[in-house]
Amino acid sequence: MGLVEGATAEEVGAAILDAALQSIQNARAAQYFAGILAGRGGFTPELERGADWAARHLIVEAGKRGWLPGDVHQAALRRVDEFAVGYLVDTLAVYVREFAPESVDPIWLAQLEEMGATVWWSADEPHLGQWAGKQLLIPVEAMTTVIEALALLSHLPQLAVIRPLPGSARPVSGPRHAIDEKVLGRVRGLLAKAESTDFPDEAETLSAKAQELMTKYAIDRVLVEADTSAPDLPGARRIWLETPYLDAKALLVDAVAKANRCRAIFSSAWGFVAIVGDEDELDAVELLVTSLLVQATRAMIAHGNESGRDNHARSRTFRKSFLVSYATRIGERLTRANEETIAKSAAPERLLPVLASHQVAVDKAFETLFPTARTSRVSVGSAEGWHAGREAADRAQLAARRPIRK
Repeated sequence: MGLVEGATAEEVGAAILDAALQSIQNARAAQYFAGILAGRGGFTPELERGADWAARHLIVEAGKRGWLPGDVHQAALRRVDEFAVGYLVDTLAVYVREFAPESVDPIWLAQLEEMGATVWWSADEPHLGQWAGKQLLIPVEAMTTVIEALALLSHLPQLAVIRPLPGSARPVSGPRHAIDEKVLGRVRGLLAKAESTDFPDEAETLSAKAQELMTKYAIDRVLVEADTSAPDLPGARRIWLETPYLDAKALLVDAVAKANRCRAIFSSAWGFVAIVGDEDELDAVELLVTSLLVQATRAMIAHGNESGRDNHARSRTFRKSFLVSYATRIGERLTRANEETIAKSAAPERLLPVLASHQVAVDKAFETLFPTARTSRVSVGSAEGWHAGREAADRAQLAARRPIRK
């Protein structure tokens, strides 16, 4: 990488991109190139504008490769330091601000809000110097961080494009069916009671009732859509998982997705599960998965810490088997609960063909997004872990750990 005196901002930006590419597999390269770029003159106007240009270029490319703001954020949390994470959040905030709000997909906006992405700096000056000052970084430190952040963006692989890019979103034709406020209030009340009671049996009863209400709501919605001939088109989400035991946790996500009429696919390289289904069902999956992952981990650790347990109950083999069994049993419970709710519905003979048609639409959308998807198996190596996980799943609350959003 060479820079001549008087290089333009775009030429400096291209040099920064080249430094990022060369730093992907070399931890020391970022600092080396940062010294070349900022070690003598510090933050020149061309360097600041060049950094902004390079960052925007790679954010645009990441979006074209299917990466949503939440995906970029989650990948950054796992692979770069807090300074680089903050730099990427700022880059996302300023990029989306270029577009009219109505042309930005709601999922993009929601994810940006969740990560706290705002344009806090003065628009009269380039971002780089203001950001470095806020983080108390000298120019070489700041440029090292920028190169590391951009190296991550350069390394992001192609994903399925599951939401429209900023500037291309269009208002949904016709109103989306909203959850009835009375039903929502009852569900919230049941979940609040389930999470506050000290009696496991009572909590399970309350949580199961909440799940039953949400299932009934889903049934009512698909019947309304069948009458209006205006069904919601399948959408897609990504749920990022925390290590360890990613494949076992992905199995739990898959079980919850199937029970809620969705399809799921696991990316083992990056640690997320992509889910396809109607938006309301995707909400239900996300809420329930969040709760069950917390419950499963707590139950697994508690089992290993009980007095009289040997070291095997705290081994990786035991714990992975525990989580695989837990996921399998949760899938059975949810499937049975849905079948019972459908059987008790006012018109099951009319509902079943509608649900079948709904599943066809979800399957078609899934196969379009993931044409090369294949089935894989998760092995277990501990019979004790399997039995303990199944017992824990029988005690699990089928409830969410955060409020259900409208």
